[in-house]
Amino acid sequence: MQVYNIKKTNGGEGLSLARSFAICGATATGKTELSLLLAEKYDGEIICCDSMQIYRGMDIGTAKPTEAERARVPHHMTDFLDPKTPYSVSQYKADARAAEDDIAARGHTPIFCGGTGLYLDAIVYDNRYSEFEGDGGTVRDELMKFAEEHGAQALYDRLREVDPESAAATHPNNVRRVARALEIFLLTGRKKSDWDAESRPGGARDIAVLGLRFLDRELHREAIRKRCRKMMEAGLADEARRLSEEGALSSGMPAAGAIGYKELLPYLRGEETLAEAEEKLFFATCRYAKRQATWFYKKDYIRWLEVDGVFTGREDISELASRAEALLGLK
Repeated sequence: MQVYNIKKTNGGEGLSLARSFAICGATATGKTELSLLLAEKYDGEIICCDSMQIYRGMDIGTAKPTEAERARVPHHMTDFLDPKTPYSVSQYKADARAAEDDIAARGHTPIFCGGTGLYLDAIVYDNRYSEFEGDGGTVRDELMKFAEEHGAQALYDRLREVDPESAAATHPNNVRRVARALEIFLLTGRKKSDWDAESRPGGARDIAVLGLRFLDRELHREAIRKRCRKMMEAGLADEARRLSEEGALSSGMPAAGAIGYKELLPYLRGEETLAEAEEKLFFATCRYAKRQATWFYKKDYIRWLEVDGVFTGREDISELASRAEALLGLK
């Protein structure tokens, strides 16, 4: 039976859980708001589970929690890397587990929140990652050169032909990660997804995972449309310009895989209008959300919450939080 300890938090009564949980789902499903509500109630601290929110200066385009939101509860692994710094899943696993242990040791509740499927798997599965050494860079260099000459999409199409599962979990603009998966296949004759599957012999940990989703796809697209408009109004074009000038969006850079920046580059070069850039951003985000949903729907460890009512106003966010608590066994 789950045991809770009553303790004072934020000037009132709060519940401290004995275990971690995670909130996942495609973009624009309301993960941040729900995680904040549950963290405030259960003395929680949030650990980023997003492969782009970990980078400094990528705030608007990644829908990173605002300073005001981060002031409400402690956040970990957000804004801690330079956007030109590569970061592997195995590194994330080690850092995220360390943060989780630290939070739990202080009697607080670790809450993972984000939409990166590979990171979520690293949290859920109690496995060890053995880093593939490669051949010193020769094959990967050739793949990166291919991407420069033919484009990121052409490289991504090659990966999709030999390893569709890895391709589904990777954004086409993340050239470094696409090349990494292709390198593994070319040097070993085996798919990266097969290597990943074999690294989970211990099964899943005892961690509850809530997934947020829309039942109505058109409602989800409307939510994405509103988010894109909000990002543009918040100054996404200026953020993209700064990152581009810093070299963070160059081919092969980790940040190049983030939705919201490459789509703005034609506008910054004077080749498109701002309205055209926003439309490209919308469609790119919709495609990304579909890939996220495809990944998450295959995971049998996820307990699903529908968010259609919150978006339409038929349900208050507090009611969604109540349903989340029920799925977590907190009430």
